[in-house]
Amino acid sequence: MAENFLDKVYQTTGNDAQQKLYDDWANTYEAEVGGAGYATPTRIAAALASHTPEPERALPLLDFGCGTGLGGAALAAQGFTTLDGCDLSEGMMAQARARGLYRTLFATDGSPPDADMVSGYSAVTAIGVISAGAAPAAILPAIFDGLQPGARFAFSYNGHTLDDAEYMDTLAAVLAREDATLAFSEDGPHLPGRDLISRVMVIRKG
Repeated sequence: MAENFLDKVYQTTGNDAQQKLYDDWANTYEAEVGGAGYATPTRIAAALASHTPEPERALPLLDFGCGTGLGGAALAAQGFTTLDGCDLSEGMMAQARARGLYRTLFATDGSPPDADMVSGYSAVTAIGVISAGAAPAAILPAIFDGLQPGARFAFSYNGHTLDDAEYMDTLAAVLAREDATLAFSEDGPHLPGRDLISRVMVIRKG
């Protein structure tokens, strides 16, 4: 019987443990989350496209925590054409690389990114990334800090994250900034097969 990683992921903490889990999960990830109806990539891509003029969809976009590239596929379907990706897991990125959608893929160490990583992008996505079992709350302000004025950040909080005070307080602090505009926020399905929702958000800087 295939190992069920969805029963483990939200209890896994620490960069090394998360990297091993996602490496081990890489070959079966899409089948497992697809079987649970994973809806967030399509929802984020549509939300970002609705707030991005069509000519700007050719500008470089960073898919932060790209995993196997499900988000990249959803973004490409919405007309985003210059995609870079990064992830903690080399196993996941091998799957993303095979899609042929990304201009470049590079490894991260799980720590909050510095400004140089994100400042050259017109948009950054973090699709199902900032949550328990994945990236810490501090990733949100770190990415936003690095954006240039006019850039957009599209991301999601799953239902577990919406119940976590640290993540919600971090979100509130970013949204309270004078240079942050919440362009889109909508609750909807994340993993409907697991009865789990996510909130999809798009924040514009400046």
